[in-house]
Amino acid sequence: MRVVIVGAGVGGLALARGLLDQGHEVEVHERATGPRTGGAGLGLCSNGVAALDALGIEVSGIGRRLDGLENRDPSGRVRYTLDVEAAREHYGFEARTVPRRDLLALLASGLPEGTIRYGRICTRVRVNPDGSVSALFGDGTSADGDVVVGADGVRSAARRDLWDGDPVRPTGWASWQALTEVPMDAAEGTVAAVVQGRQGMCGIMPAGDGLVQWWFDVRWRSGMRHPVSPASVLRRLFGDWTDPWVRAVLEHAADDEPELFEHVRHRVPRVWGEGGATLLGDAAHTFPPSTAQGANQALEDAWALTRVLGEEGVERDPAWALRRYEKARRGPASLASMASGAEAIMRLAPPRFLGRERLGAMATRRFIGYLGGVSNVLTDRTP
Repeated sequence: MRVVIVGAGVGGLALARGLLDQGHEVEVHERATGPRTGGAGLGLCSNGVAALDALGIEVSGIGRRLDGLENRDPSGRVRYTLDVEAAREHYGFEARTVPRRDLLALLASGLPEGTIRYGRICTRVRVNPDGSVSALFGDGTSADGDVVVGADGVRSAARRDLWDGDPVRPTGWASWQALTEVPMDAAEGTVAAVVQGRQGMCGIMPAGDGLVQWWFDVRWRSGMRHPVSPASVLRRLFGDWTDPWVRAVLEHAADDEPELFEHVRHRVPRVWGEGGATLLGDAAHTFPPSTAQGANQALEDAWALTRVLGEEGVERDPAWALRRYEKARRGPASLASMASGAEAIMRLAPPRFLGRERLGAMATRRFIGYLGGVSNVLTDRTP
């Protein structure tokens, strides 16, 4: 079949790799004028790594393995440690923090030249009377296919067309985030940290080659003006935190580094598309990054959609296959959205009376169970 993918993000490129391996004709249309070389890092949990592995993509050469996640208070006291390695032992796939640019380059490197077409701003997705589907672009051109997949992110034009509007709503939070070199021992380790306090939350994760993926979650209202000096604002908000990792990040943060990511969310519907059109990743299920499942859910989608479009005879009724994909992925994606959207609860400090070891064991068990609940590939829940 001929498949048109709108968006050259992690999910769109992973899908292109999977479909091309099955012999489909694939083209990817990206609004950016060239490959994306900036941006922060992202966390790949066991389910994201498993989905990539099933698509024939090996990621052990980029980023850094993650074995543990410490929950700390602003003074640096460790409340408990989530044993991320236990999830690897349970499911057989490790977790990694990777620079987004490196993962995009890895995915694109396996595509034939000309597969990705840059500077293509999608404005509409149209289901034609003959059953074909078209993606329409701002320059007046279009791309026709048996299937069109909108993988164009949080403010998806494909979703707006297929769902008759944009359903996303702000949650009242935002992240200032960056991927930078920070001279600290943690940059060379395999343990990350999340620090919680009344001002918000800070996350710090080693990402390989001396890089650290860091973010600060703060209260935010849509329409607020961006500060001239984000780093100064972060130092003012979190300057009294004495956690050594937080102090190292604040000391080395530059004003041109942090990017603002406003947290938005919407209900995940039962049906994501129409006819031969469907959605993938943030376009289908936008939610906050609180549980680090955004990219992982996009990779789950790419794996599941590759599976249904690889079945014999699917070209006779691709719409039926797409609705099966949506049905299979809705439950796990909805759980990820619900868990990630409970931001106020997640920012509450855990009760001290339970003790560090007991809290760590509880958090680890819940994390392993959560990964199974939000994953099709780990539990082999095929469409």
